Amino acid sequence: MHSEFEMSMIGELNFFLGLKQLKKGTFINQTKYIRDLLKRFNMEEAKTMKTPTSSSIELDKDEKGKSIDSTMYRGVIGSLL
Repeated sequence: MHSEFEMSMIGELNFFLGLKQLKKGTFINQTKYIRDLLKRFNMEEAKTMKTPTSSSIELDKDEKGKSIDSTMYRGVIGSLL
């Protein structure tokens, strides 16, 4: 490859596509992905919660509520799946 492309050695690769290689083993790390996701949807200052809503609560439409961007909501949910 050196004969076809200009290359330089910048050090040993230890993190690639969410995989981190350490002496102890290989680990899946999604911290950067989550930080990028929060930045993408302007949620960097959002407060964390263990469970955002009760699983037994019955939801109904809030007629007086502020409308939301459904495209953004779908994007957030799709990014988490």
